[in-house]
Amino acid sequence: MADLKALKAQRSKAIEEAQKINDLAVNESRDLDSTEQEKYDKFFNEAQSLKRTIDREVELREEQRELAAAAENNPILNPDHKDAGSERELVLQAEFRDFLRGDMSPKNLGPELRGLQADADVKGGYIVAPGFLANAIIKEVDNMVHIRGLSNYMQVNGINSLGVPSLDSDPEDGEWTSEIKTVSEDEEMEFGQREFVPHPLTKLIKVSEKLLMNAPNTEALVEGRLGYKFGVTLEKAYMTGSGAQQALGVFTASDNGIPTSRDVSTDNGVDAVTADGLRNAFYSVNKGYRVNGNWIFHRDGVKMISKLKDGEGQYIWKAGIADGAPDTLLGKPILESEYAPNTFTTGLYAGIFGDFNYYWIVDSLQMQIRRLDELFALTNQVGFKGMMFTDGMPVLGNAFARVKLA
Repeated sequence: MADLKALKAQRSKAIEEAQKINDLAVNESRDLDSTEQEKYDKFFNEAQSLKRTIDREVELREEQRELAAAAENNPILNPDHKDAGSERELVLQAEFRDFLRGDMSPKNLGPELRGLQADADVKGGYIVAPGFLANAIIKEVDNMVHIRGLSNYMQVNGINSLGVPSLDSDPEDGEWTSEIKTVSEDEEMEFGQREFVPHPLTKLIKVSEKLLMNAPNTEALVEGRLGYKFGVTLEKAYMTGSGAQQALGVFTASDNGIPTSRDVSTDNGVDAVTADGLRNAFYSVNKGYRVNGNWIFHRDGVKMISKLKDGEGQYIWKAGIADGAPDTLLGKPILESEYAPNTFTTGLYAGIFGDFNYYWIVDSLQMQIRRLDELFALTNQVGFKGMMFTDGMPVLGNAFARVKLA
């Protein structure tokens, strides 16, 4: 395993070197020249690369701990465990593994396999993934997508919709009155309802026949590959999704999610954010939502922000040094997404701050997997088409502030 302490020290050194270059230009009231900019980018990119390495190492260590625990509790790998499950569950898991590997011989077409099928023929067809695999794939997605880990997440049975009440207008302020005066009725508070409909999302993965037959844990192989494929698509949707047959993204202005009234551009430039502009966005969010707030920017936005200082000459962006500590902006975690906006020009979004517990995600665990034997036979591969049902959207615009350029 990599030496986390050494990696963090190396990252701190790279950040320090980048800040020295920036400080020199700031103290001389000028911008970086081309040589300085090249050096700055080199050190900052090194720091970001090291951050990704550190994050992966931390995730791998956590995954190894979970795998060790899972092996202990897995009813297939450790059938003597006290929570091994019923004989029926053991049979279903073994039969599903045979299905993934392509063992569709008559012995595996009995009542147990048919019990797993949603709409399948003897060559594979659609099969509903058992709960343990559906949960594992969703967990894999959760580990990859920032918003899912921060959101209010729920599941519905099948692919039913879920209506969620929303407070569209706040009530008026209270009124001072006398003891016997008639109390006036509030006419401002309005409730609405937002409908969550788990939409189908499909992804295809290809696995070599040799790898598939020799994999010690076929479910983990399919789980990891589908989790990655779904994760990339969902990350895009949670950022910029239109809300039409897909999730509604936080960077999509909508009265059903985050309206344009939550866009903050004051004090920002036409092609760059400023320290004052970021503060304006931060403090436009009520303190109750700031407590659990997070920032999300593209890495290009983080690079821009890393040069900004407050009125006392202190950097407003701080690198996370301690184990598990994120980088912070104005004291709140700053998360990077490759699918956040990174075109910095007038009137466009540059990032977002808010309490992502007010981004709701609804999943259906009715996940389907189809094995495609013939389509990739010439390349000795087997295709697996996974389908999950999910929806998501912000439910309270006031919990967020989008950073917008002037």
